[in-house]
Amino acid sequence: MTWLALATCLAWAVLLLGRGFFWLARDDDRDAALQPDPARWPAVAAVVPARDEAETIGETVRGLLAQDYPGPFRLVVVDDRSTDGTGEAALAAAGGDARLTVVRGQARPPGWTGKLWALEQGLAEALKGAPDRLLFTDADIRHAPDSLRRLVQRAEAGGLVLVSLMARLRCASAAERWLIPAFIFFFQMLYPFRWSNDPSARTAAAAGGCVLLDRAAFERAGGLAPMRGAIIDDCALARRMKGVGPIWTGLTERVESLRPYEGAGAIRRMVARTAYAQLGYNPAALVGMIAALALVFLAPPLLALLAAGAPRWLGLLAWVAMAVAFAPTLWRFGLSPLRGFALPGIAATYMAFTLDSALAEWRGRGGMWKGEAGPRADRATGAH
Repeated sequence: MTWLALATCLAWAVLLLGRGFFWLARDDDRDAALQPDPARWPAVAAVVPARDEAETIGETVRGLLAQDYPGPFRLVVVDDRSTDGTGEAALAAAGGDARLTVVRGQARPPGWTGKLWALEQGLAEALKGAPDRLLFTDADIRHAPDSLRRLVQRAEAGGLVLVSLMARLRCASAAERWLIPAFIFFFQMLYPFRWSNDPSARTAAAAGGCVLLDRAAFERAGGLAPMRGAIIDDCALARRMKGVGPIWTGLTERVESLRPYEGAGAIRRMVARTAYAQLGYNPAALVGMIAALALVFLAPPLLALLAAGAPRWLGLLAWVAMAVAFAPTLWRFGLSPLRGFALPGIAATYMAFTLDSALAEWRGRGGMWKGEAGPRADRATGAH
């Protein structure tokens, strides 16, 4: 049992000291106002994929059209075969603003994921104006009035081909307060932003809710077609863009998700959509991940509560390290750092979500986006 306790402590030493200090949650846009104005404000076209988003699309459209951006700006909303009046709600929110164009989406071709196909259709319209930069943002995102200006300032000052902000997720319901901060924590653990923002590091991360791209670099990277089947499309895009230039991703308070997750089931569906894809659809990787998470998150409290002697104290030490690591993320959401001691139970819940993701894939229901399965399901059914 001593070896197990030592292994858990070593694992937490590596996480705390060896992954870009991800847990400090310090890579954010708090310095945005310090970025200089560019000599010329580039023309920007925003593309918003939307299917059955009538409840939130109005807020998204109003926020984007109210940007204080000094340069040329236009907005394209792709109404992806909605049945709830999403396109009409977008037009109503614009109040006749000519900068908005609503594109009626067509059926998804085999091989494309739903979101990427919607973006591809929006791009066809957005590129007609030959914008210098493209903004991909979701239909449930509220942008502060200075959001776009700050994104462009950072991109232009740093010569960045991609700037992405991880939207502040809603944290109001009980399920959100217990599970959403951990989603941010685990994402940064997998993709340390400090590494992603380092041009010499292989890690590349982006958050699909808010991504600003240099159009010329995006075209050099091949556009969306080479990654059309990607389930984790934001990080796939980040990898392609990092191949042609420097990128930057960070946390923010300027971009806010309006999507409610009233219960654990809604969060499960969000996680399960991509969790098994993250493991490359590999059963061996799934088993390894479960074993690793058990060592890192479950073993410490079990040792602290059930073992004796040195293993108990080492388990307690690892448990405290876990709580300390989670504290900065909890603070960002205005939650007590004492919740960090519940991270083992939260991690076990995410392990169950990942297993659910694998089961959905094995049943041919993996990669669901708005009720539509992904490209792997196309192959399973013989679609071409």
